[in-house]
Amino acid sequence: MPPMPSSSQGGGGMRVPSTFDKWKMGAMLGGSVGLIMGFIFGGFNIMRYGAGHNGVMRTLGQYMLGSGATFGFFMSIGSVIRTEASSPYSAAAFARARRQPIILPRQYTRRPGDNP
Repeated sequence: MPPMPSSSQGGGGMRVPSTFDKWKMGAMLGGSVGLIMGFIFGGFNIMRYGAGHNGVMRTLGQYMLGSGATFGFFMSIGSVIRTEASSPYSAAAFARARRQPIILPRQYTRRPGDNP
């Protein structure tokens, strides 16, 4: 088994996510949340007002795609705006958060009167 990388080697090969990675993650997360919300609201509106001339599946699909695209778009923009990759402090904090935890031994001190 190879030895554990030390902290002087750059955190074990971890890299900071790029702006494009953050944009993709925001778009996927926002799109999936938007699809779920579109399913809920679209299903409720179909039960309340009926599907209309388009039918149930097409109406529900329009609700889901519309809310998924909208929420994914705004979530991806918000992720990119929040990007702080230019700061060396955020890169160091990201590397510290992704490293292996340090497990310290339990400190046990004997008290007078304890049996060995």
